[in-house]
Amino acid sequence: MVVLSEGNLQFRFGASCLAEKYDDWSFFRNQFQSTCGGAKAVDIICISNNTSWFIEIKDYRQHARTKPQDIGNEIAIKVRDTLAGLVAAKMNANEPDERDFAQKVLESKAIKVVLHLEQPLKHSKLFPRAIDPAAVKQSLKRLLHAIDAHPCVVDKNSLSVNRDWVVTSRISEGA
Repeated sequence: MVVLSEGNLQFRFGASCLAEKYDDWSFFRNQFQSTCGGAKAVDIICISNNTSWFIEIKDYRQHARTKPQDIGNEIAIKVRDTLAGLVAAKMNANEPDERDFAQKVLESKAIKVVLHLEQPLKHSKLFPRAIDPAAVKQSLKRLLHAIDAHPCVVDKNSLSVNRDWVVTSRISEGA
């Protein structure tokens, strides 16, 4: 079992999964990130049942979103740049494990995109629920249709039991 943390969320992947924090890779940080004026990356890549899952994590339970860029556009750019980074890593990564993982991702039969979006459970002026998951999903469908025609927008409570991972929180849910 692989356990990866991102902020206040912990992702536990099943024994049949290969999962890594792509945005922490040495190749991404030291070789690829500055490519073409700056490349972006999804947080986690998981390979399960011959499908590569690109998982981007946004947790707005403690702090509201402040970026002016549309969240759908932000995720689409991260997915595009991650794909480009994986192609380069397959051939140029200094770490053999990163080269091998990139190869496996690119050999997958499908790529699925998941936005894991946590927002405050209770609406308040201090912690509003400002992002409409359905609207973000439609935006991602439009922007990423050639990569994944059916992207997912989930939170830890709506994550399908059919997924090969579970997500738990490391903070109080009172926000």
